[in-house]
Amino acid sequence: MSGRLLYTAAVPFESARRVSVLPDGHRARRLHGHSFLAKIRAELPVGWSSFPGAELDTVRDQLISTVAPLDFQSLNDIVAEPTDENLARWVRKAIRTPGVEQIGIQSTTHSGVDLDPRDHSHIWRRFLLQSAHQLPNVPPGHKCGRMHGHGFEILLHANQDLGAKALGIDYDLIDKLWEPIHRELDHACLNDVPGLSNPTSEVIAAWLWGRIKPELPTLSWVTVYETAQCGANYDGNQYRIWKEVTLDSSLALRFAPRNDPRHRIHGHTYTLRLHLCAPLDEVMGWTVDFGDVKDLFTPVFKRIDHRPLHELPGLEQPDVASLAHWIRKEVASLLPSADRLDLYETRGCGAILSWGGADIALPI
Repeated sequence: MSGRLLYTAAVPFESARRVSVLPDGHRARRLHGHSFLAKIRAELPVGWSSFPGAELDTVRDQLISTVAPLDFQSLNDIVAEPTDENLARWVRKAIRTPGVEQIGIQSTTHSGVDLDPRDHSHIWRRFLLQSAHQLPNVPPGHKCGRMHGHGFEILLHANQDLGAKALGIDYDLIDKLWEPIHRELDHACLNDVPGLSNPTSEVIAAWLWGRIKPELPTLSWVTVYETAQCGANYDGNQYRIWKEVTLDSSLALRFAPRNDPRHRIHGHTYTLRLHLCAPLDEVMGWTVDFGDVKDLFTPVFKRIDHRPLHELPGLEQPDVASLAHWIRKEVASLLPSADRLDLYETRGCGAILSWGGADIALPI
């Protein structure tokens, strides 16, 4: 099966900075600090690492060594104007990994920027809602037909070509656009809001798109996390959903040298995120029921959760890329609308395999 595979890694660093490019009086012009997260996505050439299966660890190690000079430093002494965008540029220039598709800087848990080699930026900002809803059109007995609540998370994504600019869209601008929406939706029953009588994640995302796009022309996606494990995206044209599960599995990398610890049996708590794209059911208000995705994936889940992955038929060795390809093959007939999966061994470190899906950047 064909598909595009990107290795992805994430490394934290602690630093202080001043951002003088912001308007006078802006709080970020003062010296302050962040727990940053540097991220990379790369399409690696075949045979690049020391042995098949070592690719992810090599990418992560190179990112660690690249950002080490930034850790516990005053960033203004290293980068003239240390915006998230300029820090991404600095990492992109310094790193030795081939095939880099994106460098990301996540300055807080609620905001970040991903930059490609052409200085096209993807900026995202996260907001929280404590709201109630019920889905009026589900079959009798469906749990979502009862009034219930969620701690929704909303991500607003904006894309733009930066050119030589040090800063893209100021997060504060997005915050101002969000304020009146937050007052309307937070601590409210969403069914009572005009336009949200059937407030599925997909319908909420489209409703938000209609409210925000006229005020923010660079808006590119709206993401709605219904729970930490599932959500929906909308870009003005198509709907996408994802369902996330964790796997507690053991493995041994057979191609690793015998004196390498990865040759021994070890294990990970994997995070697997399945992405699906399908037309919106106008009656149900969703593309695919999250519960149906879970049920259909369960037979595959049972084969890999709490199992030794290196004993699976058809999996020569269970490195993260090979495992992603194996899972894709297994879900092809069960979930025909699936077109991407993200598989992480640890936070932000893993592989993204897509076979037609949009490259949506979700936080880690």
